[in-house]
Amino acid sequence: MDAERIAVAKACLNAACDGSLSFPEIIHRLIDAGFEGYAVDYRRNSQTCYLPDGDCVDLDLPNSAGAVAASFDNAGVEALVRWAQSDGPDYSYAAFSQKAKDKGCAGYIVSFLGRRVVYYGRTGETHVEMFPQ
Repeated sequence: MDAERIAVAKACLNAACDGSLSFPEIIHRLIDAGFEGYAVDYRRNSQTCYLPDGDCVDLDLPNSAGAVAASFDNAGVEALVRWAQSDGPDYSYAAFSQKAKDKGCAGYIVSFLGRRVVYYGRTGETHVEMFPQ
């Protein structure tokens, strides 16, 4: 993968972590760079951004304390998504990630092509969230 795309992916992850860009802004930057989606793995503290040809870049997420809860709380994950979408003054990606792990979310897959995010638990439970229209 070329250095420019890697720089875009890193900048978008940093912007999510420091709150300098919104989720829609991050999505648009990644799409403009040619990415078709990304996956976050809370157990590995990693994010992988994918190009259509299968090329990808792996990035380290900031470490967060604690393990992913054994039980997936679908309603709890949905409530966290609503909290993130509200973008209130108490929202941060770090807090979202920690609370997601507490709700049993092991990670999520963002599909730009499918216009959705699939949150998943350790035993395969899922919550699907469509992008707002």
